[in-house]
Amino acid sequence: MTHTNPNEIRNYVRERYEEIALQTVEPTSCCQTNSSYDPIKDVTSVSAKLGYSAEELQAVPEGANLGLGCGNPQAIASLQPGETVLDLGSGAGFDCFLAARQVGTKGKVVGVDMTPAMITKARSNAEKAQNTIVDFRLGEIEHLPVANETADVIISNCVINLSPAKSQVFHEAYRVLRSGGRLAISDIVTTAELPPAIKNDLKELYSGCISGASSMQELTLMLEQSGFTQIRIDPKEESREFLKDWLPEANIEDYIVSAVIQAVKP
Repeated sequence: MTHTNPNEIRNYVRERYEEIALQTVEPTSCCQTNSSYDPIKDVTSVSAKLGYSAEELQAVPEGANLGLGCGNPQAIASLQPGETVLDLGSGAGFDCFLAARQVGTKGKVVGVDMTPAMITKARSNAEKAQNTIVDFRLGEIEHLPVANETADVIISNCVINLSPAKSQVFHEAYRVLRSGGRLAISDIVTTAELPPAIKNDLKELYSGCISGASSMQELTLMLEQSGFTQIRIDPKEESREFLKDWLPEANIEDYIVSAVIQAVKP
């Protein structure tokens, strides 16, 4: 990757997702660039491929699901009633609203996103649904607006790859988790060295969840250095099927895969 100021990368990402929040570009499955994509027709189909049930898709407020993930962190989080859940890069609130169903009225769900338009959209969705369990906060995942040792579970759906300071993200995750707290993350990982044309695209393909992805070895090291244990990264080979649509004709599925990332704070 060519040298670029991390703030430039954040600005690229913020601009991209502000456009999506404001619906000035098609909401897509992270980086899909297929011009035939129909957001109204396809968002449910995309989410179903990621592992969300029909019941889950119908349970969230209209407009909460923008089809931006690469997996279903709910499926691995094993959320319990009364837990406090933190969602890194919460977007319009899709996973937060699903988490709220599981933790119940005695629990709490906090969503953090650095894009003001996404926070506005998520808060509007919560207000329409009269959901008081969720709390959406503007902030960067490298500098979480969350107190020390207050979360039981951290979830995230195809967001950490977008950070130019991933080690800092995991340091922050460790800080805000309680002892025994856990990570349950779906994200993109590399399985082979990205071609230079893709790796060096720090605008379209970085904000599209491709060129900023790390390898499983790199992620494991970052998690270990932050203090996490019981680290497990499971690539989902079946994800290559939907990844083909992200960058048609580039064979991107030969280089990246969606993975489940889990770890525990001792």
